[in-house]
Formats: sequence, structure tokens, C-alpha cells
Amino acid sequence: MVMRPIGTAEELQRRRIRAVELVDQGESPDEVAHFLGCGRSSVYTWVKQAKQSLETLAAKPHPGPTPRLNSDQLKQLEDELKKGAKHHGWKTELWTAARVTVLIERLFRITFHVEHVRKILKARLRWSSQKPERRAKERDEEAIRH
Repeated sequence: MVMRPIGTAEELQRRRIRAVELVDQGESPDEVAHFLGCGRSSVYTWVKQAKQSLETLAAKPHPGPTPRLNSDQLKQLEDELKKGAKHHGWKTELWTAARVTVLIERLFRITFHVEHVRKILKARLRWSSQKPERRAKERDEEAIRH
């Protein structure tokens, strides 16, 4: 199993560039590897790559896992959310993360934790949390306007 080195993509890039600089200044790859805390073979690889192009040493952020809901499914989900909660069988129009979790399971047969659905709504769909306005049933709108 290959382990990813510890550090941000930018820190790892700086380490690769520093290794090449030290070897170019006459330091041995063994010493550079020991000094930077990496493998000797990595130093040789970086020096070889740098001779081709310094851009091969550039930061490569880890892309993370592939989302289980693709962009077409997100579009479909948003279209369904816009139809309203009552359209999908709930008594009120309020979309809660729990309700959206159930909807996703119904539509796509994909199960998510409620807190993850909250993140999907906020980060991927750009939907914000809304607090329902509470009004008394006896409220007289006409009298208030007057």
C-alpha cells in the first residue's frame, strides 16, 4: 500500500522543489532524502522530472472521493425540491434535511446521513437553511394592515 505523504499539496511541492535545488547545489540524494524526510528514490524521481519540466513538480491536490450524486441527479433533486414538500406527501411545505434525505432515497435509492444531506443542500445546491415564520392561526391580516 502506498501512503500519501503528510502535508498540503503546496508543502509537498515546496519539498520536491527544495530537493531538486539541493541536488543541483551538489548535495547527494542520500543526504537530501535524509534531510527532507523522504525516500532516496523519490529524490531521484524529482530530479529526473525537473529536467523535463519544473511543472511536473507542481502541487496536485487530492480530488477526494467521487460524489455519489452526480450533476444530473442533483439537477433532478433540485427540480423535485422546487415542486414543494406537499407535492411529495408531507403536510407542510417545509423542506428539512430529514425530508430531503427520504426524498433522495426514494428518487435514487441512495442513503445518506441527515447531516451529509445538509452539506449537499448548502455546498452543492447552494440552498440555505430557512426558519419558518410562525404565525398565529387567529391572526387577522386585514386588521394588521389597517
